[in-house]
Amino acid sequence: MLEVHQFPCLSDNYGYLLHDPASGQTACIDTPDADEYLHQAAHKGWQITQIWNTHWHPDHAGGNGAIKAATGCTVIAPEGDAGKIEGVDRTVAQGDIVLLGDWKAKVLDVGGHTLGHCAYYLPGAHVAFVGDSVFALGCGRMFEGQPAQFWESLQRIKALPVDTMLYCAHEYTAANAKFAVHADPENEELIAYARDIERARATGLPTVPTKLGRELLTNPFLRADDPALQARWGGGNAVETFAALREAKNSF
Repeated sequence: MLEVHQFPCLSDNYGYLLHDPASGQTACIDTPDADEYLHQAAHKGWQITQIWNTHWHPDHAGGNGAIKAATGCTVIAPEGDAGKIEGVDRTVAQGDIVLLGDWKAKVLDVGGHTLGHCAYYLPGAHVAFVGDSVFALGCGRMFEGQPAQFWESLQRIKALPVDTMLYCAHEYTAANAKFAVHADPENEELIAYARDIERARATGLPTVPTKLGRELLTNPFLRADDPALQARWGGGNAVETFAALREAKNSF
């Protein structure tokens, strides 16, 4: 069975090591903190063989060089961002397949936060590593993309099976919940979810991974095609409503 080892690093990132016991291969999902990744791998007794980058930002790819120097691993990165990422051995784009032993990960183009941002979806394990494209009750800031591109990207995530666990890159959920309730105050599923988040964070528990099915009912950025949200936030279509929500979140 595929193993996911999750650990906090930097100020609010999560690090992920993905391990296949059958082959002994281990992939770093992004590299925000090289020392912590190497420490965690050594603690688990795992040899890092790959890095899967989701995008170029330093808190996602900044540890590539040190980890590659220490392990000789192969670095896989999205084609659209690869020019800004250190040590890339292979570039990938929408529909490509990445292997960890016999486990297959499908590459999804989820550009918007950065132009080349990608996610890695492993259907056999019901998990997706989504970087900063989508968070529990949120989505990434639109640093490089445009609303239409980002909304199209989110459709690829929305189309995954509802039992898919989304491994987001940051613990932003408490702040996201406050905005989500502001954006969609009559959503009873959301209000219950926000209470669960408050309880989890009060005891120091992580709020990710999160199940896609719950996000589809509560995450306003995934629900910009909902008539009630469109009526509340304006815009004649989902792209315009998504843009309005993202702009509002920027200054919330």
